[in-house]
Amino acid sequence: MAKVHYIMIGGFLGAGKTTGIIKLATHLQTQGKRVGLITNDQSIGLVDTARVKTAGLPVEEITGGCFCCKFNSLVEASDALTKNNAPDVLIAEPVGSCTDLKATVSYPLRKIYGERYRVGPLAVFVDPQRCGRILGVNSQGGNFSEKVVYVYRKQLEEAEIIVINKVDTVTAAGRKELADAVKKAYPKAQVMEVSCTTGEGLEGLFAKLMGGELGREVPMEVDYDTYADGEALLGWLNARVELQGAEFDGNAMLVKVVKVLRDRLAGKGVEIAHLKLTLMPDEGPDMGSLSLTQTNEEPVATHRLKASLSKGILLVNLRAEVDPEVLKREVKEVVAGLEGVSGNVVELAAFRPGRPTPTHRMMNSE
Repeated sequence: MAKVHYIMIGGFLGAGKTTGIIKLATHLQTQGKRVGLITNDQSIGLVDTARVKTAGLPVEEITGGCFCCKFNSLVEASDALTKNNAPDVLIAEPVGSCTDLKATVSYPLRKIYGERYRVGPLAVFVDPQRCGRILGVNSQGGNFSEKVVYVYRKQLEEAEIIVINKVDTVTAAGRKELADAVKKAYPKAQVMEVSCTTGEGLEGLFAKLMGGELGREVPMEVDYDTYADGEALLGWLNARVELQGAEFDGNAMLVKVVKVLRDRLAGKGVEIAHLKLTLMPDEGPDMGSLSLTQTNEEPVATHRLKASLSKGILLVNLRAEVDPEVLKREVKEVVAGLEGVSGNVVELAAFRPGRPTPTHRMMNSE
């Protein structure tokens, strides 16, 4: 029996991982390959999972912790996809605030389950604006505190392929300056430049992911106290809201919610890591989705509703460096203040991630 090709695509919150894995999965399907996806979050109600399902892709969702801490759940999810869909390729998207993935996920997967899976190289996506600020290439916009930046840098340090995404949003000069800075800071990694929006560079990236295999170098050193502190500085909120009212424009509603939330948090000096929303009618496959990856940005639509609606389910995934109680209060107040519709928050989880406690941590890949 042929081994399933296992690809993990990491990267910080807002780097474009979900769009990337959907593009990769769709590309592989056009080549006649069967694909399964695994999404991951610290809580329930994932916008990413909704987007993957809307794309018609088989998906399993792991919640309540990252892959490293839920390793057995990761294997179970892989087994479920293998049983139900017999995929040739599994694509896993870890939590955006996680690092040390090779030692805690990739190496154990290859060592313990190597007869089932061929594990590909670890690719890490970066947003050019945020990466540029952290590497000192540009100074526009806000930044995170030192311990959050520690997690970000560790993600890049362990990457075998660093993928500078969204290159269509920067100038040619800015793009070159960032690529040079990444190569200088992380010389062991291959740096690739892509745009999941325009498609630039994607075929080369996909070929690299499908053709390569995970390396065998000794894992990087990680200070788990600093790592835990960095994750804990990020407030997480996942909410499910029932909307009902006279017929309304769902796309305009999404833009309004995102901008009001952004401006309220900006007024408190809060740096947003990622704000994602989806709005779906009660019936039918229609969906609208918006993404905001930084406090000083404008939201970007990843999906647009085709028709107006009078009832719908709004999912809100918000990560920012602030007390989660602040996020909880702001989201509730924004929902309560919506014009033309009534909003009922039926599920809401607001918290700080717990200390990462990996199921395995292997210091070599043999």
